[in-house]
Amino acid sequence: MQTTSPDRGVLGARVARTKFVLRKVAPSAELAPFVEYHWMVSWDLRGEPPFTQQVVPHPNVHLVFQAEGTRLYGVLRGRFTRTLTGRGQVLGVRFHPGGFRPWLGERVSSLTDRTVSATEFFGVAGTEEPVVSAPDEAGMVAAAEVFLGPFRPRPDPVVAQVRELVSGIAADVGLTRVDAVARSAGLTVRSLQRLFSEYVGVGPKWVIRRFRMHEAATRAEGGDGPDWAALAAELGYSDQAHFTREFTATIGVSPARYADRLPP
Repeated sequence: MQTTSPDRGVLGARVARTKFVLRKVAPSAELAPFVEYHWMVSWDLRGEPPFTQQVVPHPNVHLVFQAEGTRLYGVLRGRFTRTLTGRGQVLGVRFHPGGFRPWLGERVSSLTDRTVSATEFFGVAGTEEPVVSAPDEAGMVAAAEVFLGPFRPRPDPVVAQVRELVSGIAADVGLTRVDAVARSAGLTVRSLQRLFSEYVGVGPKWVIRRFRMHEAATRAEGGDGPDWAALAAELGYSDQAHFTREFTATIGVSPARYADRLPP
């Protein structure tokens, strides 16, 4: 089991690390074709005020086991907000981009911006109890995998193709055009858009823009405020004003204000 700091997309990550712990665990070999990792968030804020955390989500579907019920989260295009109080923990299953398509049996875009109860989707009630009541993190992961086992579909070779495309976008901040992604995949732009709608739930342009915003927020967390004009050019924006508008719409505040709010 490996402990990591909060992932990209967690806004104000340096403060977040003082409020909760995020751990990631690799899935079993049986689930690895579909699941990127299991994640666990635990917190103990007894005697402290509630803490509200915002996250700019990735292009992944999540199954989240929590005391108030197990929920299936499609790709969320806006910010996700959660307020933590007292003491608690949750376990999430993060599917690969495209990895939930074989489970869903239809376009993943049908789940975009939606949350569905596990009871509604899997037809099984009380799924959270064995997970959240497990004595330790290993037990939580084991219980989640036991639950998922009977529903596991046959591997779909297209999932690996989609994973590779999304990973390529994430790894190359200079990859800013949908037609460039399409050429790398040997597809037309229209075919690429249909593939992403079917398997990821959002279009390739959205994925490119989202990873650019993750990069910008991460740079702001790095210490001294970045040269925003230079960063805008590096991320492929035509000018700083365009970058600022998109950052503000995605993160909720302007780049300069976001950097000013971060602790030294």
